[in-house]
Amino acid sequence: MTLRRQAWARARAAVVSLLALPAAVGPRAVPGLRWVLTTWITPVASVLLVASAHAQSLPTFSEVRSQHRVSDFTLLDRRGVPLQVLRLDPRRRALAWVPLQDMSPALLRAMLLSEDQRFYEHSGVDWSAVAASAWANLWNTRTRGASTVTMQLAGLLDDDLAQRGGRSLSQKLGQAWVAGRLEQRWTKAQILEAYLNLVPLRGELIGVPAAAQTLFGKRPSGLDHRESALLAAMLRAPNTTATRTASRACALLRGMSEPCDGLEDEAAAVFTRKPLQWADAPQWAPHFARLALRPDGPAAQRSTLDGRIQRLAVESLGRQLGELQGRAVEDGAILVLDNASGEVVAWVGSSGQRSEAAQVDHVVSRRQPGSALKPFVYELALERRLITAASLLDDTPAQIPTAAGVYLPQNYDKHYRGWISARAALGNSLNVPAVRLGLMLTPEAVFERLNALGLQLPETGGFYGPSLALGSADVTLLGLTNAYRALANGGRYSEVLLPSSRKAASSTSTTTTTTATATTAASTTPAAPITDPRATFIVADILADNNARAITFGLTSALALPFPAAVKTGTSKDMRDNWCLGWSSRYTVGVWVGNSDGAAMQQVSGVSGAAPIWRELMLALHAGAPGQAFKPPPGLVHQPVRFDANQEPARQEYFVAGTEQAVLRLAATAVAISNPAQGAIYALDPDIPPAHQRLRFEHAGALGRDGPAQWRLDGRPLGRGVTVDWLPMPGTHELALLDANGRELQRVRFEVRGASVRAGRRSGL
Repeated sequence: MTLRRQAWARARAAVVSLLALPAAVGPRAVPGLRWVLTTWITPVASVLLVASAHAQSLPTFSEVRSQHRVSDFTLLDRRGVPLQVLRLDPRRRALAWVPLQDMSPALLRAMLLSEDQRFYEHSGVDWSAVAASAWANLWNTRTRGASTVTMQLAGLLDDDLAQRGGRSLSQKLGQAWVAGRLEQRWTKAQILEAYLNLVPLRGELIGVPAAAQTLFGKRPSGLDHRESALLAAMLRAPNTTATRTASRACALLRGMSEPCDGLEDEAAAVFTRKPLQWADAPQWAPHFARLALRPDGPAAQRSTLDGRIQRLAVESLGRQLGELQGRAVEDGAILVLDNASGEVVAWVGSSGQRSEAAQVDHVVSRRQPGSALKPFVYELALERRLITAASLLDDTPAQIPTAAGVYLPQNYDKHYRGWISARAALGNSLNVPAVRLGLMLTPEAVFERLNALGLQLPETGGFYGPSLALGSADVTLLGLTNAYRALANGGRYSEVLLPSSRKAASSTSTTTTTTATATTAASTTPAAPITDPRATFIVADILADNNARAITFGLTSALALPFPAAVKTGTSKDMRDNWCLGWSSRYTVGVWVGNSDGAAMQQVSGVSGAAPIWRELMLALHAGAPGQAFKPPPGLVHQPVRFDANQEPARQEYFVAGTEQAVLRLAATAVAISNPAQGAIYALDPDIPPAHQRLRFEHAGALGRDGPAQWRLDGRPLGRGVTVDWLPMPGTHELALLDANGRELQRVRFEVRGASVRAGRRSGL
C-alpha cells in the first residue's frame, strides 16, 4: 500500500506539471490541451506511474486466502472436531474460505453468464465487451459496463481501485492493468475462487458462502439453478428490490434454459425472512464459544472440550428435562472438570430452545445450592476435631434465636432421627445436624472457608447466619464445581483452566484454515492447600458410601455407581434449584436443574432432577476405565467402632489420628428448655379459636429420681412435667425451669403480640 500511495503522489505531481504546460504554448491552445490532459493524459499517466507499484505489491493467491477475515468462528474440541460456530464481527458477514470445487456448478454457470461470459477466453480484459460498451455509451444515455471478473477482483484486492462513488476512467485503467498481471500470475480457477469468496453481495454479506447460508440456509455446493441465478443477479445491484433482482435472475435462467415461474415471490421471501443457518451447523457449545473464541484468532480454534462428552451432556440434559415435563422445569446447566489439570471437559450453559433465557449462561449465574454446601461444613468440623465420622449428632427439632426472629430448621422429609452419626447425617443430608455444626463452627468461619475455596459469596457470614450451612448463599455452578474439585484433589484449590477470551492472538496464528492450539489458562497460580487432606478424605469416603445414605436415598438411587465416586445433592428453598455434584479419581461433574426466572419446580429434588444427568455423564467419562478408589493420606486411623446403645451397626471407620474411638456412648443430656427459644416472638390471631393458640412449654433431658421439673412464668408457678400448655397473653414474659428442689435450671424471655385470646373469650368471639 505504501508503494502504491507513493506512486499516486508522483502521478499527481506529474499532472500538476502537465497542467502548467499550456501557458507556454499560447492562449489559443489552452482549452483544448487542458481537455486532453485532464480527460486522457492524466489518467493514463497515473496508471502508468502506479503500474510498477501494483506489480510489486500484487499478493499471491495463497496470501489472499490466508488473510481472508471471517466474521463467524468455529470452536473445535480437543481432537479438532467442530462443536460450535459463532459470529463475532457484527459489521460484516464473511464465512470460511470455500474452494472452487465445493461451489455449485449451477452457481458458476449463472455467475459467468451474468458477469463474464468470455472469462476463459480473455487475458483479464474482454476487449470485445469494451468495444460494445463504448458503442452503447456513445448512442445511449445509460452506461453499460465491461468489467471482467478479473477486473472486479482487482478492485476487491486494492482499495485504490475499488469502485466507490462511480467508475472513473483511472479506476478502470488501473483495474485493467492489475487484471492483466493477475492473469499472468494466477490460474483462472484461483481468480474465480477468490472472486466468489470476496465479492460483496446483499447488505453485510461478503462472499458467496455467507450469502448462501444467510439467504438460503445452504452451503455453496448445494445451490440450485434458481438460487444461483438470484445470487448472480445480486452481483450488479446487491441492494436492489426483490422485483428487479427476480427480473434479472429470470433473464439468466432463460439463458440457461431453465424456467423462472414464481421467482419474484421466492425472491421476496428470501429478502424478508430471518437469516438462516446451515441445517448441519454444529451448535453444541454456544456459551463456551462466547468465552473461548477470539476475533483476532484463526477461523477454527481448538479448545479443551471433549466433543463426545459435550454432546452427551447436551443430549442428557434434554432427555432429563423431557422426563420432567409437566413439573414446571425447563432449564439446566452442566460443567465437567478434569481434576488434575483444571481443564473444562464439558460446559452446557442452558437447555437451549427449552429455556426462556437460552442466551443466559447458567454455569456462571448465581443460585442457591441448598444442601450442596454441607460437605464443606462437615470437613471443617472434622478438621477442627469438633467431631469424628462416628460422632453422634442431635437430629431433633431446633429453635435458633436470630436477630430476625427464631430460625426453625427442618429436615427435607420433616422427620427426625434423634441421635445419629455424622456419617449418616451427612450421607442422608439431614438439615438440623448441619445447622448445629455450623453454629459450633460459627457462620463467619464457614463463610471464610467457602470463600477460600473460590465461591466469592457476596455478603458476610453474619448476613447469612445459621442458614449458611443449608446453602442460603448464592453461588455459581462454576465456583461450586471447582470447590468440589478441590475436595477431589485432597483439599488443594486452583482456578479452573479457562480460555484467554478475547486476548491478543499469537503472532504465529495467522492461518484461517488450520486450528489453533488449546486454550490457555486464565490462572497461572499453583494449587494451594485449603482443607486438611485427612478430613477431606473422610468426607469423600462418606459421600461415596452408598450405605451411609440409604435412609434418605435407598440403595439403588442414581447416586450409586459401580466405581468409587463421592456425590452430594442439593435442593434450595421451595424447590427453585436442585443440584448434583460429585467427583471420581479423574473428573468432577456439577449439574444444576431449575428455571431461568427462579420459579419453583413441582416435586423435583436433586436426586430426581440433576442426579440422573450426573450419573450418565460419570458412566460415560469412565467407560472402559473405571475410577480408582480414593487413596487415604497419612495421618488416618482405620479401625472398628461400635455404638453403646446400638444406635447404628458396628463398622470400620476412619479417624484423624488422635480422635479415634472404639465405642461411642451417649453422654447424659442436660435438662434445658427446648420450647420456647430465647427471644422468641409469637403473634396471636383473633380469627383463630383460643384453644388452637395455646403455647406448649417443653424441656429436654430427664431429672431422674428427683421427680418432674417445675415451671414458673413471670415468677408465678405454672405447673410440673415435661410439657405444660399455656393460654398466651400479650406482653413480654420470662419463663423459668426448676428442678424438684426448686433450683433454677434455665430461664428464657419471649414475647407475645396481638389481642388477648382471653379477652376474646369473654366477649364471645
